[in-house]
Amino acid sequence: MRVDLETKQMAERASAALGCSSLTEYITRLIRENSPEIIQQQTDIKLSNQQFEHFIGLCEDVTLKPSNKILTAAKRLDNDGLMLK
Repeated sequence: MRVDLETKQMAERASAALGCSSLTEYITRLIRENSPEIIQQQTDIKLSNQQFEHFIGLCEDVTLKPSNKILTAAKRLDNDGLMLK
């Protein structure tokens, strides 16, 4: 990975402050510590109680029909084995 001199020096100082033996160890540590939270932020959906109740109401309304976009997404999830039966 190529970075400017200032960034490299900052990383080296932080690496030394944490007792890492190399920049590779430091970068690996950062990735392992931060990646799970970042991935979870991208996969979790957080709703207020009001938003959740509205969503459930729409799901339970049998007069509504799913759009083509929703049907396509559901088919893709089903093909990937992610749909619950």
